[in-house]
Amino acid sequence: MIDAVRAALARASPDVDPKALDEFVVCLDPAYFTQEAPEDVASHVAMAAQLTPVRPARLGITPREHGRYDVAVVAFDYFAEFSILCGLLAAHRLDIQSGHIHTFALAVSEIAPARPRLGPRRPLRSSATPSRKIVDVFRVVPRDGRPPDPIALESELLDLLGLVTDGRTDEARERLNRRLVESLSDAAPTGGDGAHGRVAEALAPLAITFDNRASAQWTVMDVGGRDTPGFLYALANALALREVYVHQVRIESLGSEAHDRFWIAHRDGGKIDAAADQQALRVAVALIKQFTHLLPSAPDPALALRYFDQFLDRAMARGPETLEVLGSPEGLRELARLLGSSAFLWEDFLRMQFEHLLPVLGEWRSREILDRKALGRQLEARIAGGATAEEGKRLLNEFKDEQVLLIDMKHLLDPELTLERFSHALTDLAEAVVEQALALARARLIEAHGRPCHAEGRECALAVLGLGKFGGREMGYASDIELLAVYGGPGQTEKTGIENGRFFEELVRELIGLIAAREEGIFHVDLRLRPHGNKGPLASPLEAVRDYYRVGGESAPFERQALIKLRRVAGDDALGRAVEAHRDAFVWSGAPWDRRNALRLRERQARELVPAGRFSVKYSPGALVDVEYSAQYLQIQHGADHPELRTPSTLEALERLRARRLLGEEDHRGLQDGYVSWRRVADGLRMVRGNARDLLLPEDGSQEMGFLARRLGYPGAGGREAGKALAADVARHRERVNGIFTALFRN
Repeated sequence: MIDAVRAALARASPDVDPKALDEFVVCLDPAYFTQEAPEDVASHVAMAAQLTPVRPARLGITPREHGRYDVAVVAFDYFAEFSILCGLLAAHRLDIQSGHIHTFALAVSEIAPARPRLGPRRPLRSSATPSRKIVDVFRVVPRDGRPPDPIALESELLDLLGLVTDGRTDEARERLNRRLVESLSDAAPTGGDGAHGRVAEALAPLAITFDNRASAQWTVMDVGGRDTPGFLYALANALALREVYVHQVRIESLGSEAHDRFWIAHRDGGKIDAAADQQALRVAVALIKQFTHLLPSAPDPALALRYFDQFLDRAMARGPETLEVLGSPEGLRELARLLGSSAFLWEDFLRMQFEHLLPVLGEWRSREILDRKALGRQLEARIAGGATAEEGKRLLNEFKDEQVLLIDMKHLLDPELTLERFSHALTDLAEAVVEQALALARARLIEAHGRPCHAEGRECALAVLGLGKFGGREMGYASDIELLAVYGGPGQTEKTGIENGRFFEELVRELIGLIAAREEGIFHVDLRLRPHGNKGPLASPLEAVRDYYRVGGESAPFERQALIKLRRVAGDDALGRAVEAHRDAFVWSGAPWDRRNALRLRERQARELVPAGRFSVKYSPGALVDVEYSAQYLQIQHGADHPELRTPSTLEALERLRARRLLGEEDHRGLQDGYVSWRRVADGLRMVRGNARDLLLPEDGSQEMGFLARRLGYPGAGGREAGKALAADVARHRERVNGIFTALFRN
């Protein structure tokens, strides 16, 4: 055999040093030479001689009979390389029928630097090229019948290995996942009996056994199951994600069944011999394999798979019973949509609220979204169980987070939950949270200082009113809670005699501190719309509010417009009504509307808040603000004569303006459609970025645009077609809304 290889090497590659063959003989196991023809071994030796740090892999393709091809890869040995190779072939629509994978002989201790078995995971970072090599041979069948392109395959492989060399293995894996999902979409569930059959195949159980006696150095893992597109990649990726090193693989497909044998070890060295480790790997491999085939359901497949592995870590740490919710295709598909919706959603919310995720994931269909009164009752009862102020705060925020998770899950997974219902659900929850936070803060301060009173001894009241999206019952993902706090007037507390102004200032600070929220994230309390903005007190006496908001007062014209959204939400009802009554007298006074000033402000927003060449879903011409301002400008102009127009809701205002024939049918339809579309896009962007204010649309044709479109339900496996459809809708609504706004107010 060796003599035949030497002769073949001399004929095909006379420039290759014959000593290169000696390295193969010494380092590769005898099975390799029994599986390869002398000409193929000679080819592999020549490929190995061409490896350099700049070119760490060579790939060759040999046609075989019956439309099959052998793809041979000779490369330096990197961790997770086998999964990258399998993913690359799957992404190029090449089904792996058989193969054998060999790594140059090494001691287990050479696999990776030793570190604690249970330590935190980390990407492999290596500035040096490995000295060990691999020889992988795959027999493949093109799914589309076209011969594989060796130049394209090798070029992409080198790009991916370049990322691995730079310590960016996760980035390489994510790039592959995004490519792979286009291929897997051919087998994605789209309805009909054929689709159900493909899902059943993808989710068919695996038989996984371990043998620690067959090899002195390696655990031998046998995997059997239904062969499906990307099957081997899913298995290899599961092993890489679980930090398992793959030394050798034998791949066999018999009909529709795959039977693969892996020689593996812990990445930090040592066999996988503990029963708990074997069971964890068995569960992880089975679930990741199934999950991989449902990635087309995820808006961003790469994110979904990355966070699914972290999800498994947390779930399995709590016991196998926590994974019961994943026992059906529906549960896995829903999880794929959740985990692939937003890095922020996982990193800053789902991961932090993991103890609530599994129960809600399993029960979201049967759990109803509660109305305002029911939320208030349940939250009050929950807080009553807290023995201390800190415990009360914890219970309040636990309830808030549970309910936000349920509402968000319904929003993401239930097509029947309309934008309006979603907004009302979040607003109802925010009201209940503000009310209970106010009660907690007030109780603590009264205990410390006594009741705040007027000079005659009557208790001084506080009213909390909502503004902006909160006041309009239009909250969305990452919306602020915009508040105005008003108290009855001067006086002092009974016990310590501090002035009412100081008492209520501290009360508002306490309220803000009780509602845990990330800066510029959902339920972050915003008081900037109060009198004098950030320079004003956190709570204002009623007379100061009346003096500030009046014709000829200190308030700016835009603040008159902002008060359209004012609505009492918590605290003293009579005082809240008094503030609303003053608002009505001021906003709907019939005083002239300063059109020039309003349009100048609108132009400044579009010019100063939007970078050149970008489109802001909120501030650009034709965007959300043009819809909202169209309604508000018309409300200010006609609200004095038509009390029915005095509503904080944009959609209600548009409908009432149409009913009064102050807005034409076509204009009403255009503004209404634009509002719903911009709100959906804004919620999608906020979910991705976790920021209420970053509403710049991704560039046309970008990957981010494609995944945003998939989050919004536009069809398209890889995102490109979905992104084009979203861009077309954006252009249509932008032009239509801008035209209506211009015709109404600029002509």
